[in-house]
Amino acid sequence: MKKLFLLFTFILAATTFAAHADDVDKNNIDSLKQKLQLTTNDTLKGAIYRQIATEYLQFDKQPNRNLKAYYQSEAIHWTLLALHNYSYYEDTTGIRASFDDLARVYIAQRKFSQAKWFTLQSNKISREVKDVPNIISSLVKLSAIKMELKEYKMAMRDLDEALRWSTSNNMPASEALVQQNYAYLYNRLKDYDKGNAAEKRATELTAKAALEADKPVIISFDNSPSKRVAPKKKKAIIAKKQAKPTTIGKLASL
Repeated sequence: MKKLFLLFTFILAATTFAAHADDVDKNNIDSLKQKLQLTTNDTLKGAIYRQIATEYLQFDKQPNRNLKAYYQSEAIHWTLLALHNYSYYEDTTGIRASFDDLARVYIAQRKFSQAKWFTLQSNKISREVKDVPNIISSLVKLSAIKMELKEYKMAMRDLDEALRWSTSNNMPASEALVQQNYAYLYNRLKDYDKGNAAEKRATELTAKAALEADKPVIISFDNSPSKRVAPKKKKAIIAKKQAKPTTIGKLASL
């Protein structure tokens, strides 16, 4: 009887918490929509649209399937409004973020073709503005989407490029993310040895990233494969006997 009472108490507490969280979300959304109505400056509306969309992007927290689907639909609606505003004012940061948000919803809906298209647009903008962290991030997302579409060779190509970006810019946290996705891909291909090696490398890089968290990061936009060049040794300067000048005008360089 005591166990049954505890079970009912737990269920009641969970239900109450979910209802309270839903009320908080609804209050935030209502407040933002009211703020939008009072905003007359059109340049400020894109940010408010995205704030509303962000509330609806919490669809994973919703207690049932219908409410989750409603939140996803609203997230797409408000994100598209934000995207339209950002596009009009050529706000590339807002445009890229909107593309990422739309891809996130479509991935959750398992609409991978749509998610792939929006992630490609995000990647294109990141390249244009030379945003290396987001180039890597979008390439990793593309590889994950292509795995779902069973486009394994293309997924591998995206991870290879993401690896070049992360290693050439000494970004161990990003490289750890790439290696983790290599592990996912190799395991899908049933190449478990390489999958385990990638998993081990990801763990090592995560530890390295934690140690280097406070160090400044220098970003390079050159990710082209290059061979390691050994540092040149300084040539020893040998003292020579001074020769008698024979001609005028030439200077010797050491």
